[in-house]
Amino acid sequence: MRVLAAMSGGVDSAVAAARAVDAGHDVVGVHLALSASPGTLRTGSRGCCSKEDAGDARRAADVLGIPFYVWDFADRFKEDVIDDFVASYAAGETPNPCLRCNEKIKFSALSDRAVALGFDAVVTGHYARLEDGVLRRAVDADKDQSYVLAVLNAGQLSRAMFPVGDTPKPQIRAEAAERGLAVANKPDSHDICFIPSGDTRAFLGAKIGIRPGAVVDADGRVLGEHEGVHGFTVGQRKGLGLPGPAADGKPRYVTAIDPESGTVRVGSAEDLHVWTVSAQRAIWTSGVAPSGPIECVAQVRAHGGIAPAVAEAVGDGLVVRLSEPLTGVARGQAVVLYRPDEAGDEVIGSGTISDTAGADTAVGADAGAGVGE
Repeated sequence: MRVLAAMSGGVDSAVAAARAVDAGHDVVGVHLALSASPGTLRTGSRGCCSKEDAGDARRAADVLGIPFYVWDFADRFKEDVIDDFVASYAAGETPNPCLRCNEKIKFSALSDRAVALGFDAVVTGHYARLEDGVLRRAVDADKDQSYVLAVLNAGQLSRAMFPVGDTPKPQIRAEAAERGLAVANKPDSHDICFIPSGDTRAFLGAKIGIRPGAVVDADGRVLGEHEGVHGFTVGQRKGLGLPGPAADGKPRYVTAIDPESGTVRVGSAEDLHVWTVSAQRAIWTSGVAPSGPIECVAQVRAHGGIAPAVAEAVGDGLVVRLSEPLTGVARGQAVVLYRPDEAGDEVIGSGTISDTAGADTAVGADAGAGVGE
């Protein structure tokens, strides 16, 4: 096959491209320029998509003996990822920009261009596995990225290749060293790529500005003031701007955010318990929504927040009823459904969380409708 290898400049995508070459494919490397003004150097594991990364990708392609190009996707990335990220926080949500980048950039914009140019598939260094069109968790559980890939539909998955998903990360680094790839020991990027400082609140504040509001308890009593709901997420404990713990000595957590009034509600750990999750924009990896309730394992964060559940398609969304409560479940996050078999690694589908409910709260029938707090 003729495949396009997306090369970020890191070790995973370099080895993925190398394995595609070994498999006999006709491979062309491409680095995505996602910033109109990339920094000259990244700092350790902070940030990515810098000039340094582009150079590292080019050198890896030279070692592999494959053609290499840089494609400018900066405008698309700003619109579909950065602007979406800012708007979501302004709306009191907690988005996952890596998930949105996979959906809108790597497996939509990039994949579409690749197909238009005659390529059969896009190769990336994501830690996940594809078996007969089925998306599965990676062998390396600590590096598994199936959660952020669960937004891909059946058509996008049919044009994707994840060559490193069957190998633990230490072995990938060892393989890169054996191949003579200079990125073998390059640090992983752990922060949001377009916020290399790591200060998300400052980044959002500069984009959104000051929108003062109140921090209140479960009874509506004002406990303090804040400069914008973008500085908070459900489940947050630190940085609340309050003088101390609750009257009972227990810590306070953000339990709800109302972007309309600017109110941030805080409460106890028990107030965070969620038993039902509603989501919109459901994506079923098979391409077909289930006809009735299905047993599954639900995951609400990239690493953690997992519980047995029963899910059901409702309109263009879905409702997930958990068998045990989860905490820190925020609007804007994804809920990803896995098959509840012994392996527990097959992705069934996903949706963007639009509402949550506790044990005693009814959930509206329309999962794709607006959000209620």
